[in-house]
Amino acid sequence: MQTASWRDERAKNWLSAWRHVEYLSDKTVPYGLPGFTGVQNKMDNSYLILKSLHILGAVMFLGNIIVTGWWKVMADRTRNPTVIAFAQRQVTLTDYIFTGGGVALILATGLGNAMLHNMDFLNTKWLSWGFWLLIISGIIWGAILIPVQTVQAKVARQFANSGEIPDKYWRLGRVWMIFGTLATIIPLANLYWMVFKPV
Repeated sequence: MQTASWRDERAKNWLSAWRHVEYLSDKTVPYGLPGFTGVQNKMDNSYLILKSLHILGAVMFLGNIIVTGWWKVMADRTRNPTVIAFAQRQVTLTDYIFTGGGVALILATGLGNAMLHNMDFLNTKWLSWGFWLLIISGIIWGAILIPVQTVQAKVARQFANSGEIPDKYWRLGRVWMIFGTLATIIPLANLYWMVFKPV
């Protein structure tokens, strides 16, 4: 009986894991993900295409904010005005291109999939947490980090020629580091909600 019970429990675990498979080829199946309310009558690629773009956006977003933080700190440590000015300029540019582009992809594809496939993202725990954590990170980025970076870039252009780095740059750098770290930790925590999808 104990062996049979163990087998039953194992079968239930496999069944639970199988329910998290989004699509089964050429079959009518429930979506199986928490938050799905519809049934797919015929498999199409819209969900998988949007999901792939969603992952691409996450790679762009997370990759850029982590790497940018690293090489900005390394540039500042050199205390070399020319190196710092160049790095600061690139921080601002890459944020607009990769961070901004990544966030746009994440939001567009995430909300698109939710609406196209009847996912109640505001009332489904893992989707709701993922959405609001991204919004909070975006607010920190838009309201604090971008303005700070913009001012730092202007100051850096000045001291690139003069060779003297003012205290204002370092004060702004400390603000950038504190809120930049926070804006990085929040989306990293989002990986838990997107991967494990707790109900």
